[in-house]
Amino acid sequence: MARKSKLNLLELYSEENKDQIYENVFAEIESFELPLGTSLRSVYDDQPNAHQRFMEKLDACIRNHDREIEKMCNFHHQGFVDAITELLKVRADAEKLKVQVTDTNRRLQDAGKEVIAQTEEIIRCRIQQRNITTVVEKLQLCLPVLEMYSKLKEQMKVKRYYSALKTMEQLENMYLPRVSQYRFCQIMIENLPKLREEIKEISMSDLKDFLESIRKHSDKIGETAMKQAQQQKTFNTALQKQNNVNYGRNMYAINGRVPEPKYEITSKRTLEEEDEHEEEVLTAHDLVDFSPVYRCLHIYSVLGDGETFENYYRKQRRKQARLVLQPQSSMHETVEGYRRYFSQIVGFFVVEDHILHVTQGLVTRAYTDELWNMALSKIIAVLRTHSSYCTDPDLVLELKNLIVVFADTLQGYGFPVNRLFDLLFEIRDQYNETLLKKWAGLFRDIFEADNYSPIPVANEEEYKIVISKFPFQDPELDKQSFPKKLPMSQSVPQIYIQVKEFIYASLKFSESLHRSSTEIDDMLRKSTNLLLTRTLSSCLQNLIKKPHIGLTELVQIIINTTHLEQACKYLEDFITNITNISQETVHTARLYGLSTFKDARHAAEGEIYTKLNQKIDEFIQLADYDWTMSESAGRASGYLMDLINFLRSTFQVFTHLPGKVAQTACMSACQHLSTSLMQMLLDSELKQISMGAVQQFNLDVIQCELFASSEPVPGFHGDTLQLAFIDLRQLLDLFMVWDWSTYLADYGQPTSKYLRVNPSTALTLLEKMKDTSKKNNIFAQFRKNDRDKQKLIETVVKQLRSLVNGMSQHT
Repeated sequence: MARKSKLNLLELYSEENKDQIYENVFAEIESFELPLGTSLRSVYDDQPNAHQRFMEKLDACIRNHDREIEKMCNFHHQGFVDAITELLKVRADAEKLKVQVTDTNRRLQDAGKEVIAQTEEIIRCRIQQRNITTVVEKLQLCLPVLEMYSKLKEQMKVKRYYSALKTMEQLENMYLPRVSQYRFCQIMIENLPKLREEIKEISMSDLKDFLESIRKHSDKIGETAMKQAQQQKTFNTALQKQNNVNYGRNMYAINGRVPEPKYEITSKRTLEEEDEHEEEVLTAHDLVDFSPVYRCLHIYSVLGDGETFENYYRKQRRKQARLVLQPQSSMHETVEGYRRYFSQIVGFFVVEDHILHVTQGLVTRAYTDELWNMALSKIIAVLRTHSSYCTDPDLVLELKNLIVVFADTLQGYGFPVNRLFDLLFEIRDQYNETLLKKWAGLFRDIFEADNYSPIPVANEEEYKIVISKFPFQDPELDKQSFPKKLPMSQSVPQIYIQVKEFIYASLKFSESLHRSSTEIDDMLRKSTNLLLTRTLSSCLQNLIKKPHIGLTELVQIIINTTHLEQACKYLEDFITNITNISQETVHTARLYGLSTFKDARHAAEGEIYTKLNQKIDEFIQLADYDWTMSESAGRASGYLMDLINFLRSTFQVFTHLPGKVAQTACMSACQHLSTSLMQMLLDSELKQISMGAVQQFNLDVIQCELFASSEPVPGFHGDTLQLAFIDLRQLLDLFMVWDWSTYLADYGQPTSKYLRVNPSTALTLLEKMKDTSKKNNIFAQFRKNDRDKQKLIETVVKQLRSLVNGMSQHT
């Protein structure tokens, strides 16, 4: 029961809630609030019969509103009817009033026509009067503008562009704003930028002509500047000499050079000329008109475009700088090519320096420094490349002088040139190389022309001429009477003179390099050392190796090098006198000529030994032994006697050589002769040797021993020279005496009579003699009369073979 009552309450509550929802929806519909979707959705989203109930509620609501409208209309209907009645009464009166007003208006219009005509005439006259007054006032404002514009046109016509710009400025700031409303003013305003552009184009054209002009005249300007710099330097040098100032004093320190006066090309002041009739030096203003650049700078500054002008000017000048810095491919061939190159560069930077000092901001010091650093790097690269092509030392020297003048000129304008002087040290090395090549040719010519014989002097005058060229001193030779001969050949004084000429030539490059005497001394000594140790040494070595140089020439070369070596100290004194730097100074270099001439002398000595052995080989090749002869001819072979006579005459020439050289040559010759004779005996192609041939060979060796004992070269002690033939002598004695028992018994003993006879050598010779047993009488007698001796020979051969085998096994 209670549950049922609860359900009834819930249904009742639900019905009331739905009625409230419908009321809200109707309120929204009546208020025209959109959208209504949400409210309507709440109605239809409920139960299935909600739509019907909503429509019933909606119809009830409509009926209520209709009843309210009907009540309202019934309430106001009487008032509406009364108002319509009143309005119909007024309608007739309104028609009458309209007619009266129309008549009155017609009569008024007819009466005012004349007044209107007169009034319009007055108004027209007043307007004309006012317009005339206005025109007069405006013309008074416009006339100054027109006059200024006419003035502007006239200035443009006569090319007074800077004044024209000022006129434009006045027009824009003072005159045109007063009449800016007029069309002609707008035309003027539109034309002014065009005129400005025209002025800019004209001034830029003038600037281009100016740039072209300075490009053409740069070399002339540079030539003038360098000429004035050189004149100033000559004047300063003369002034220093007058004041007893040492010309060779160092004017520049390594880390800071003494500033020289500036050679201002554009200055009206000129240097005093020694020759009054000399042609007057032109100035930059005589060659180039700088007014276009001033005018263009002012114009662009007035136009507020000065930065654009500066950038354009600098850009164009940089392009010109690159063109100026680009050398001709054949520049290195003549000094004129270098001079033209330097003149163009100097002219370029003289103009820039002038622009720097006469304008404000167009060219700055930072800009010129940057441009100079770029140019300097390019100049150094160009000079380094082209100077390497120069093979003429005179051209290199002229190039150096041009670089010095070039550097001094630009330094006078404030440009740093330290790197140019550093470059000169590199070119100095190139100059030294060209000098060395030139002097190598001179040395070769001297050696080719030399007769390699002592210098003959017939009288005192000729002797003085020779010693004036070469520092020769020999008290023993001075005691001799004329005519006499100096030990050296003609090439020695010529070489000495050429070395001094080389020092002078090297000194020429060191001048004007602003270096101290110590540095110049060091440079001279180093270059002279190169001449001696490389050039002269190479020439001597090549001379010694030449095929046509014989023993006599080699002997004379050794004598010559000895005297040249002794003259090195005089060369050092010569350099000292030039530089005034004592040889005792700590940093003073020494000349290395001593080692040069010693090496050449040793090479000549070695060549003497080689040629002497070659000559001996030539005589040995003439040997014509009959190795099967039954007995000797009883005298030495002709070829050997000729060889000994040759050696005697050759060693007589060696009397002028140092004792050890002659002794070494003699010992070497005897040893080589002994070795050659031994090789002749043991030649593998020689198959048979008779005892008669051995006896003939013994006679030849005896002559060799007699020659050695005759002391062909003094200084040997005892039988030292004869020991060169000891191997041959013991071998021949063994075969001549046939003392095999003693040889075999004493073999290996220090006191052996045949100590120098090698078993293999004895075996080889014995086998050659054994093969001739059938033709040899001595062996024939052995076979017929004493077969025991034949067996003894076989026994000796076996024993020698065993000794040889034992030696090989021991080895």
